[in-house]
Amino acid sequence: MTSVVISGTGLYQPPHVITNEELVASFNAYVAKFNADHAAEIEAGTVAALSPSSVEFIEKASGIKQRYVIEKEGILDIHRMHPRFEERGDDQLSLMAEIAVDAAKKALAAAGKQGSDVDAVICSSANMQRAYPAMAIEIQQALGAKGYGFDMNVACSAATFAMEQAINAIRSGSAKCVLMVNPEITSAHQEWKDRDCHFIFGDVCTAMILERADTATSNDQWEVLGSQLATQFSNNIRNNFGFMNRSEDSDPNARDKTFRQEGRKVFKEVVPVAAAHIEGHLKQLGFEPTQVRRFWLHQANSGMNQFVIRKLVGSDPTADLAPLILDTYANTASAGSIIAFHEHHGDLKQGDLGVICSFGAGYSVGSVVVRKR
Repeated sequence: MTSVVISGTGLYQPPHVITNEELVASFNAYVAKFNADHAAEIEAGTVAALSPSSVEFIEKASGIKQRYVIEKEGILDIHRMHPRFEERGDDQLSLMAEIAVDAAKKALAAAGKQGSDVDAVICSSANMQRAYPAMAIEIQQALGAKGYGFDMNVACSAATFAMEQAINAIRSGSAKCVLMVNPEITSAHQEWKDRDCHFIFGDVCTAMILERADTATSNDQWEVLGSQLATQFSNNIRNNFGFMNRSEDSDPNARDKTFRQEGRKVFKEVVPVAAAHIEGHLKQLGFEPTQVRRFWLHQANSGMNQFVIRKLVGSDPTADLAPLILDTYANTASAGSIIAFHEHHGDLKQGDLGVICSFGAGYSVGSVVVRKR
């Protein structure tokens, strides 16, 4: 079987930061205005009053302290509360492709590759900017890559699901060098007016080069030992925005057209599934969880990751065993586990074992077991 390695990663970090303090000040100003504007309805019981948020609530609920965003003012404007992007012409590089190209160039540089060395591009993220043409093909053109490209969407598991497609393509011979990118403009599908989730997401883009081991030249290579995917349908994380909305005559601004979840149900149901998935995958490969040097997990909630690690190794996780980037980047959907890998793998030694794992809506869970070469 053809040996596949990860030979480079790249990260696009947006220019703006929104701290919890800034976010809470804006959200609470919106709440005060809403309650004042609807005082009569609230008094009559026909409209529910909104509750304010707090920094303490956010950090206890999630572990998040700030998030990066592409555009800040529109989000903090209590009369708007979503980002303000300029529409681009069809002859211009789209925003999602732009940030993907930025991350991709960094991954290519880390792998010692040029765009022309890539013969497949997979763009995999929680939400695509448009239906077609595929974002991956636009990215392919901008980089001068060869071969083919396609888009994928498996919500927060999109990166690990795309990694398996890249691995399979290389092993089958349909590609030798694959670029996998995860542009996540989560600020556009976040519901900034909902106290239960207004703090969750941040924008980012990650990129990864996967290639045949016999073509890799970088000094930082990770052999892929195996990948495994699983899905189980659930409505507990959902977003109903799509091209059918117009034909359904539905309100494009309705609450169900942005991110929503049943957070407690998700925690209760997804975490055991993720832990069992990782344990089962490792067992198939002949390993025990205690042999893993580092877990790069999906970055949605610090409590979720702590629970997963306790289930796997029987003790509280350390930052060394399962690093968190959640406090700085917030939940970046599919990119979270890749950011964790990108920022926290340089200190590991030859032979060290690691697991990249993401889990989320679907439900979906994907794991990739790697070993430092």
